[in-house]
Amino acid sequence: MIKEEEKLAGKIAIVTGASRGIGKKIAIELAKRGVKVCVAAKSEQGTEKLPGSIYDTVEEIKKLGGEAIAVRTDVRFEEDIKKMVDETVKAFGTVHILINNAGALWWQPVIDTPPKRFDLVMQVNVRAAFIASRYVLPYMMKQRWGHIINMSPPVEFSILPGKVAYLISKYGMTMLSMGLAEEVKEYNIAVNSLWPATAIESQATINFQLGDPSMWRKPDIVADAVIAIVSKPPSKRTGKALIDEDVLRDEGITDFSHYACVPGTNPPRLIF
Repeated sequence: MIKEEEKLAGKIAIVTGASRGIGKKIAIELAKRGVKVCVAAKSEQGTEKLPGSIYDTVEEIKKLGGEAIAVRTDVRFEEDIKKMVDETVKAFGTVHILINNAGALWWQPVIDTPPKRFDLVMQVNVRAAFIASRYVLPYMMKQRWGHIINMSPPVEFSILPGKVAYLISKYGMTMLSMGLAEEVKEYNIAVNSLWPATAIESQATINFQLGDPSMWRKPDIVADAVIAIVSKPPSKRTGKALIDEDVLRDEGITDFSHYACVPGTNPPRLIF
């Protein structure tokens, strides 16, 4: 059981990449606890390969009795990010929580990475997180309370080969967490990175064939870790590169079997 040291009901959150997968689950779990959510993503209509949309997520939240708005957001563009924040403030008054979850995946050697693909992963990953953080900070600083979570891993150089462009962008997000945390800690704003211990069931793991379901956990474990982080005072932890199951262990949770996509399996922990 995750203990809410800070009451989440009435808080306002933005979750990017929330039309499906991890982002959708985070948005729903926040809403279950009374958080008003801006569901931000590009997808206004699902496809066979990429099912789900921002409107589907909002509909699920409303069926649970929660409050949410859908804002079509292509995080490659600053004007979309600004609109995302502006629409959230217009609807709910401020922003307390930002989850930079939208991501672009590219696991190829440098020789097989065209500059336009390099630019894409930079835009969607580190650049978008930087810009979104910059736009929410005035509200968090004014109210002297905020949580920013970047979905990025601890730095581990041994896994760079074959993933250079992707990991530059993701480690950049982790560096953003480390640096920004120091800049804003006096305002009672926490900035952390969060990463799963195992592969997580998502359209990325399915479409890119990253292992099989016996190697995956459900996105619920990441969402539960987010709840554990944002339900604590921002001063409790900031400037950290966190792993989902380690966060939950701090809550006294040691049995992760119910998160496995295939009952009875024990998905292997990644190198992080």
